[in-house]
Amino acid sequence: MIARMARTALLSCLLAAAALLACAMACAQSTDVRLAVLPEVPKPQPASQSAAQQWMAEAPIPEICWIVSLCDFQGPEPTDEGQRSAEPAPSADDQTVTMFPHPGGQQWWLSGQANVIFQGRIPFHSLYQGPNSFRNSAEYKTSMVGTLYTAWRPTHSIRYNTDLIFDMEAAEGRGLSEALGLAGFTNLDVVRNPYLGKAPYIARYEIHQVFGLTSKTTEQETDFFSLAPEVPVRRIEFRIGKLTLPDFFDVNDIGSDSHLQFMNWTVDNSGAWDYAADTRGYTVGGMAEYDDVNWSLRYGIFAMPVIANGIDMDWAFSRAHGQNGEFELRQSLVKKRKGVTRILFFANRAHMGSYREAVQAYLDGIDPTPMITAHEHYGALKYGFDYNVQQEITDNLRVFGRFGWNEGQHESFAYTEVDQTVLAGGDYAGKAWHRNQDKIGLAVVSNAIKKDHQNYLRYGGLGFLLGDGNLNYGRENIVESYYTWHTWRGLFYSVDVQHIDNPGYNRDRGPAWVGSVRGHIDF
Repeated sequence: MIARMARTALLSCLLAAAALLACAMACAQSTDVRLAVLPEVPKPQPASQSAAQQWMAEAPIPEICWIVSLCDFQGPEPTDEGQRSAEPAPSADDQTVTMFPHPGGQQWWLSGQANVIFQGRIPFHSLYQGPNSFRNSAEYKTSMVGTLYTAWRPTHSIRYNTDLIFDMEAAEGRGLSEALGLAGFTNLDVVRNPYLGKAPYIARYEIHQVFGLTSKTTEQETDFFSLAPEVPVRRIEFRIGKLTLPDFFDVNDIGSDSHLQFMNWTVDNSGAWDYAADTRGYTVGGMAEYDDVNWSLRYGIFAMPVIANGIDMDWAFSRAHGQNGEFELRQSLVKKRKGVTRILFFANRAHMGSYREAVQAYLDGIDPTPMITAHEHYGALKYGFDYNVQQEITDNLRVFGRFGWNEGQHESFAYTEVDQTVLAGGDYAGKAWHRNQDKIGLAVVSNAIKKDHQNYLRYGGLGFLLGDGNLNYGRENIVESYYTWHTWRGLFYSVDVQHIDNPGYNRDRGPAWVGSVRGHIDF
């Protein structure tokens, strides 16, 4: 299996490289990239210096070399160290990553984003398929998510800062096979119920309160979650309202952003973390966080949905809630480099069913097929943990990994159908080829489910995502690679390739290939 995954990773890299080359060729034809740079009219030279030597000494380097980074032509190497020309300074547009720069030091925030993903799938081998299968025919789908971010900071205090946050969002489009048939689905932007409609909805409303425990402060990069330019180095923060847990838990700078990085559900989040959320990924609750110089500790309790993957929340916290705790250590494994380790625990109580009970009722002839919804219990407990690490290796290279586990006996309820996940990957910044905001990434993730969950699917049971009508079990192994190209200010394009082995944990189906093109704009 390792050899097959290695071959798959190599093939994905080659496909990503081909896509990168195609982008470079397209860029070469664009008027935005100044490729038509010609040498100046040659000046008379002594007979000892040829015209070719003069052109090599004075002609500007074509920018296509910077984009592709495959031609390392830099002109003749100066013999004197003092004669070495400095690298070209990045343009203002290359450094600006929003359409309209956000002024610092303001007490208000207004920004927005739009993310459009086009995905397509080619046909793949399948001995059979069921109601919740990832379809084996050729298909393409488009999704769109747009968000308006607003925030207001009513006081000037740093030690006791308050932020009021309110966001609106709209989502439309559908995923391949209606987002069914894969534990690690290929598009994190897809709403898991495509029938919710296109109408805008409130995504977040939060009160964020900081209580500083010292007058010593440190600078922070302001965003719509926290507007203060500085924070106390030791502090307690509270958040209460409507939010999505991956904003604050299981964060990873390399694998958490589906708008500029990876797209797969189980790469951007831990698949085994069945975090409290409605169909769109949001919940209501509160959390507290203690931050020190090198470490943080956070805990929160949040509402759970009434039914698996439901849009309605159960407001009786005494019988249904999701508790989440995380320890974060900001300590590098490589000298003079940045590194972070996070350990997360979660415990969900909700009206959940038992896979073992559903299978036993089917074998006893009570149910015609295994039905998890017929064996639900109030207050059922599902728990697990996640280990999350990221490490900077060089100025351009970063690596990351996750290991997640949950008890697997109770039904997958809010995120996806994964009981164990192992992930490794990394990204490489485009500074090496003079594209400061460009990035290339590669990740390999292997997902699994426990024996009771396997039996439930093997006998024809349906989860809220999976159900082929049968199951020849194998781990669902996914390789994803992408290239993100910063074209101008807040405009980004990406190409992405994903290879899924044993889709839906079924050896009788696949492998499947999914290609994506993404357009993203930040205002």
